Amino acid sequence: MVVAAQGSPIPLLTLLATVIGGSLAAAGASALNQYIDRDMDKQMSRTKNRPIPAGRVAPIYALIYGILLVAASVLILSVFVNLLSAVLALIGALYYVVLYTILLKRNTVLNILIGGGAGAIPVLVGWAAVTGTLEAGAFVLFAIVFYWTPPHSWALALLVNADYTRANVPMMPVARGTEAARVQILLYSLQLVALSLLPVPFRISGLVYLVSALLLGGGMIYEAVRLLNERNGVAAKRMYKYSTFYLALLFLAMIVDQIFL
Repeated sequence: MVVAAQGSPIPLLTLLATVIGGSLAAAGASALNQYIDRDMDKQMSRTKNRPIPAGRVAPIYALIYGILLVAASVLILSVFVNLLSAVLALIGALYYVVLYTILLKRNTVLNILIGGGAGAIPVLVGWAAVTGTLEAGAFVLFAIVFYWTPPHSWALALLVNADYTRANVPMMPVARGTEAARVQILLYSLQLVALSLLPVPFRISGLVYLVSALLLGGGMIYEAVRLLNERNGVAAKRMYKYSTFYLALLFLAMIVDQIFL
């Protein structure tokens, strides 16, 4: 939202409504995901204590709760922000629940590659909330999150490979092997770093962002190379943690560029 505003102040109501509406859409999609994956979650140590498999929440209540959260998101965004942001939030929730969770996750190694688009849609929601439209810069930000998702998610998959194997989920390390997953993490990290430089020629970020993107990108590639060479859980955990901070700091650098320069 700050990047889309290009230094202009964002109305407080628009800001709060977008954050709340977007959060509700994400929460609703997550609840619906856990409703659909409740059988799988029972089999994995990482997810067996979630509310449904642990018996704290009945599946039907999780289903109703998820639907109501998504509906509330659409209502808030359409009333207090604009219709485009509401439609995009709904598309993001449906993308995650239907395309990723139902159609892709259990059936193809491409699950994360294609499904990652769901996690990138929030930047479109934020952009549309401020401008009422979608411009090239919005899709640059979308591409950054889209290409960040595979190395981030596959690093986690390496850590919980036994879980995904037991649940028969064809994540990259399960379907193609851990070595192939490490190679793909490096390849996608290289593409991500190249894409992360696009905000500068598209004039949505400046010098502070460029320097930050180069430094952060260098760290991303460094961790990916270490993961490829070290081949252990410690390296996978380090890659997963770094990739989390990488995206947060990258977007923070964009904000700093807009607010202080």
